[in-house]
Amino acid sequence: MNTKVKIRVLIVDDEPELRMLLSHVLENAGYEIKEASDGEEAINLLKKEKFDLTLLDIQMPIANGIKVLKYIKEHTLPTKAIMLTGYADLKHAMEAKEFGARDFIGKPYKMDDVLSTIDRVLKE
Repeated sequence: MNTKVKIRVLIVDDEPELRMLLSHVLENAGYEIKEASDGEEAINLLKKEKFDLTLLDIQMPIANGIKVLKYIKEHTLPTKAIMLTGYADLKHAMEAKEFGARDFIGKPYKMDDVLSTIDRVLKE
């Protein structure tokens, strides 16, 4: 009987194909996955459930990744955050670091890079 607790990851991205791809790869790697299609949905999930890691797209409608990051920091949640971005935007990167983002993964991403970044951040 496997009593090992799975690491819980929340994937927040407004692009359904990317969410599904990340979910599939991370579930195969042994993570327990939940998805949110925007920042507001992510904040609602964070209010109810605990996650070890959040993968956050920076640019999303309704509430962006920075807003979710601020929520995590303000409520001192134990969730570590990695930002997903198609915008190599220094301003957002600096802002995200300020609010506790552990790392960034640029889109389009290589799944090996995603997995190694997650592994490294979780060990911090």
